[in-house]
Amino acid sequence: MDISVVVPLFNEEESLKELNDWILRVAKSNHFAFEIVYVDDGSTDTSWSVIENLAGEHPEVKGIRFLRNYGKSAALNEGFKMVSGDVVITMDADLQDSPEEIPELFRMVKEEGYDLVSGWKKKRYDPFIKRNTSKFYNRSTRMLSGIKLHDFNCGLKAYRKEVVQSIEVYGEMHRYIPVIAKWEGFRKIGEKVVQHQKRKYGVTKFGLDRFLKGYLDLLTITFTSRFAQRPMHFFGALGSILFLIGFGIAGYLAYTKIFMDVYKMTDRPLFYLGLLAMILGTQLFVAGFLGEMISRNSQNLNKYQIKKYINFKE
Repeated sequence: MDISVVVPLFNEEESLKELNDWILRVAKSNHFAFEIVYVDDGSTDTSWSVIENLAGEHPEVKGIRFLRNYGKSAALNEGFKMVSGDVVITMDADLQDSPEEIPELFRMVKEEGYDLVSGWKKKRYDPFIKRNTSKFYNRSTRMLSGIKLHDFNCGLKAYRKEVVQSIEVYGEMHRYIPVIAKWEGFRKIGEKVVQHQKRKYGVTKFGLDRFLKGYLDLLTITFTSRFAQRPMHFFGALGSILFLIGFGIAGYLAYTKIFMDVYKMTDRPLFYLGLLAMILGTQLFVAGFLGEMISRNSQNLNKYQIKKYINFKE
């Protein structure tokens, strides 16, 4: 199979039929062997009924339904598990991503050898706050990850199948999939300017809480990409430095007391600074050691319940 199109969604009943017809038209006109995988993230409207009807009309349509809303990362992660295509395309269900971009994204992966191609919504129709918070996150992520992309959070992306089979997306980490892919060793990451459509139906799922979540996620992905498998390298090194600083202060105070008899050690504020540094250093070192033990026994980070499947072979 050439292409798997994965579409995570939450309460998008109005746009699904139009989006499905658009994808079918593009895929068939380019003679792709394809499938469309809709992942209903616990919608409370009639989205699942629409998917059932589409699956009954088109054998290419498949569906996954979560028991409740788990978030976009969980929806993508489950969709990635079920795909069959050599190239996996992800896109949002709100009609703001254009299926017309699929043939070129497919070509860039198959012919130019990219592991991942991310869309860049150079001209956006999002609200002012969303546009500017995205600029902040994209700039920060470029600096911390070294990946030269302009729009990390664009829902329209193309992947080699090996990429989605090698990564796990959890929490709110869908914003930083290129960083996760690079962490797993997929370094040929490209970008394509894509057309951004105005929202036609429904309302945006963007809220101010995403501002804080995005910042914390950026710190998390930066830390985990560097130290998740070796927490001792971070906590142990920092703890050792603090302990040595404290030990040096204690040694200096002991020297002045023994050979110079200037002050009592406990009368000097520097004594308590050195003591604090040694205590904190020891605690950080122990935290690194415990982190090493926990990382070797970590469990699956994605825990969610699937309610229904459509058209997947048992």
